[in-house]
Amino acid sequence: MQKVFMIKYAELNTKKDNIGMFLRILKQNIEEKTKDLAVITFDKGRMFLKIEESNFEKVLQILKKTFGIHEIEIGYELLNTEMNTIEQNLLEIVKEKDFHTFKVETKRSDKNYPLKSPEISKYLGGVILKNKEGIEVDVHHPDVTFYVEIRKDHAYIYSEKIKGLGGYPVGTLGKGLLMLSGGIDSPVAGYLTMKRGVKIEAIYFESPPHTSEEAKNKVLSLASIVSEYGSQIKVHVINFTKIQEEIYKNIPHEYLVTIMRRMMYRISEIIARHNRCKILINGESIGQVASQTLSSMAVINEVVRIPVIRPVACFDKLEIISLAKEIGTYETSILPYQDCCTIFVPEHPVINPEKEKCEEYEKLIPYEDLIREAIKNETVITNQTKKEFEDLL
Repeated sequence: MQKVFMIKYAELNTKKDNIGMFLRILKQNIEEKTKDLAVITFDKGRMFLKIEESNFEKVLQILKKTFGIHEIEIGYELLNTEMNTIEQNLLEIVKEKDFHTFKVETKRSDKNYPLKSPEISKYLGGVILKNKEGIEVDVHHPDVTFYVEIRKDHAYIYSEKIKGLGGYPVGTLGKGLLMLSGGIDSPVAGYLTMKRGVKIEAIYFESPPHTSEEAKNKVLSLASIVSEYGSQIKVHVINFTKIQEEIYKNIPHEYLVTIMRRMMYRISEIIARHNRCKILINGESIGQVASQTLSSMAVINEVVRIPVIRPVACFDKLEIISLAKEIGTYETSILPYQDCCTIFVPEHPVINPEKEKCEEYEKLIPYEDLIREAIKNETVITNQTKKEFEDLL
């Protein structure tokens, strides 16, 4: 018998006529991440991965970070469906398990098989009872459940299930541009967007000498961590120094953050459209800071026509922190390097900015020329590995 991973799909089963496209992309995503470590086949019910024993744990960790998977089942493939073969292999698996109570569940997709599912479960349960001492059947709360699936040419036995991430395979629903800062919120927003099948690129605003090289490396490291759940993330780095200094020198200080965010949105929209991204994504959470009140969001949003997605808008900070820890970005996010959003912050920023005042104040700076210059001097980085950035920090 061959050890295999069997993948149950998440929401993909709701896609009906389009499920083939979703499954092909899920297969491509797994192949890209496993780099030929697995032989993958699939149908509308399951995806199967055959791998060498030495690569088993490595592939498992990859599958745990792959969207589109509802459940990962660790089992064995039998090359025929004869009952003698199923019995022998089931008993081999049973011998390796330590349990007191058990049950057997059978799924028979081959309806021409001579026994029905309940009959198979009852028969195999009896076989286990005869061959292992000190055990009993418990159909309600067993220590272990042995699952048997009988298909047309193969049978599968498994008892281990691992919960997957769910969602849609990354790349099935287009591409978005993530406004990635060095904080806790935006990497979580990127993760949640990828869970909905959106491939992401990222944009980062640096402001040397006010922000450091370590701050940029921190953001690139965050991009690398988030990319483990999808594919490599291209990071567009924008030098924001001239724009930020002009704002600081010429704009009333209570409006500094509002005008700065409006400039960032304008630049992000241009970069997004140039790179065929359909949405902007950010880590704004309602009411968390002055620029994230509903009034502020409306005034800032007003400068772009591209949709803006805020996946953590209704999360509180503790919920965001909890998810950041779960996905592995938290420890990097709290490294003490300032980004554009944390410098030049006024003591009393406006929380209900007026659109007319923003437009009036923006006339005080040549922002269109400054935006063109910033975009012209953009640098693009395809993220390296998490380890390479950890060495820099």
